[in-house]
Amino acid sequence: MASTDVETEYVEVQTAAGRVRGAWRPTTGGKGNPRSAAFLGIPFAEAPVGELRFSAPVPKAPWRGVRDALAFAPTAQRGDPGVTLIPEPSIPGESTLNVNVFTPALNGSRPVLVWIHGGGYFAGSPASPWYDGRSFNRDDVVTVTLSYRLGFDGFGWIEDAPSNRGVRDWILALEWVQQNVAAFGGDPSRVTIAGQSAGGGAVMTLLGMEAAQHLFHGVYAISGALADVSAERAEAFGRRLAASGGVQPTRAGFSSLSEEKVLELQKAATAFDGGDMSKIIDEGLPLGPSVDGDLITQPTAESLRAGVGADKPLVLGATDDEFTMGMADAAKVLRWIPRGMLLGRLGVPRERRAAYLAANRDVVVLGKARLAGRVLTDRMFRTAILGIAAARGTAPTWVYRFSWPSGHFGFAEHCLDVPFFFDCLDGPAMEPLAGPNPPQALADEVHAAAVSFITTGEPGWPKWDATGTARVWDTPSSDRAGAYASVRPLL
Repeated sequence: MASTDVETEYVEVQTAAGRVRGAWRPTTGGKGNPRSAAFLGIPFAEAPVGELRFSAPVPKAPWRGVRDALAFAPTAQRGDPGVTLIPEPSIPGESTLNVNVFTPALNGSRPVLVWIHGGGYFAGSPASPWYDGRSFNRDDVVTVTLSYRLGFDGFGWIEDAPSNRGVRDWILALEWVQQNVAAFGGDPSRVTIAGQSAGGGAVMTLLGMEAAQHLFHGVYAISGALADVSAERAEAFGRRLAASGGVQPTRAGFSSLSEEKVLELQKAATAFDGGDMSKIIDEGLPLGPSVDGDLITQPTAESLRAGVGADKPLVLGATDDEFTMGMADAAKVLRWIPRGMLLGRLGVPRERRAAYLAANRDVVVLGKARLAGRVLTDRMFRTAILGIAAARGTAPTWVYRFSWPSGHFGFAEHCLDVPFFFDCLDGPAMEPLAGPNPPQALADEVHAAAVSFITTGEPGWPKWDATGTARVWDTPSSDRAGAYASVRPLL
């Protein structure tokens, strides 16, 4: 049951735990649904503090009366994140496990998009204005964004604590969606999970988890950064962090340290000293979903190869130059380093260098900083895309490249495709990422393909097969055979 107050434009929904009050507002553009309702900061779990800090998430206890859901709730990200490519504000407070629901109407049974934010598993926030569901609501898709514990609190190994606490947060949030989304006009049997960067890795992790298969029905992974941290590495990191804090690697030990102290230790332990980049690429992130033998029984690619998630459609892809922007300051130094030595430092085996350079002539002519950025992009993101697509075999998989060059950077950098996916080019902080006047026509295409996938299970271009055909998002966009041919010398 729902009730509305016409004068204030409030709207109420009864969830399993209690009643919440949201607000109506207009959507975007002159087509589709003219308005949608936003319900912000609905808790799906108790605040992860005190005895619950290093526990599996505990479902939110029922409340009496009507709970306002009119503003974003506290975030797991703390403090000023500094200059980030996506505006993701931190909100102080303890109750950090929440969902935000955006819906065009409370009746009916619409497809549902659930978005998991990125941030390297240690940062990020669902309170970004870019993640607002209004454009998806305009196109008749209910949208949910969720929060989860970050960094060591979410993913660190502790001797006597549940592993993968952040993953367990995702699962409980998805269970909340299954239980409650129908009250918001959504269809719990048509849920697509999507995310970017660490969020893209999150949805691929969930795709490979047998325990999560009943919670979603399609996956859209944008620039997915899989962690798949080994159990041994996770334990070694946890023990080192405990030692650096002068405590035992137990719940009692870590609980004796303030949240601020653990963050300080975590930052020190994960700081990059500017040394061997290939080691960072090879080993991956130290904090993130770990292969614990319990919740996650094997690396994601192995699970997919074994057929887990094969019944679910998957879209995945990346920008052409995810991390090239990180090489800009090194351009003057890199010009003096021989090309072969540069490739070696970036982990390209000697026997593959000539073939890689030949396949990437268009980037080579742009200089060594651009070449280094492309190698980083390929090794950290694009080879993984080909690996996941291959592991899926004949399971329904679609691959894309986002190639449109930012008007600010001059290439397609990390995060650039997110505002196109959400169709929010009129949002804040857009020019530093995309430059002036990014192409709305391309946003229309990218967003429409996402809506099509969420609604029908197909994005509108050929499935991945032996021809290597992928959608290349650009002006104009095209479907190109061998779209990832330049990456193959690294495989």
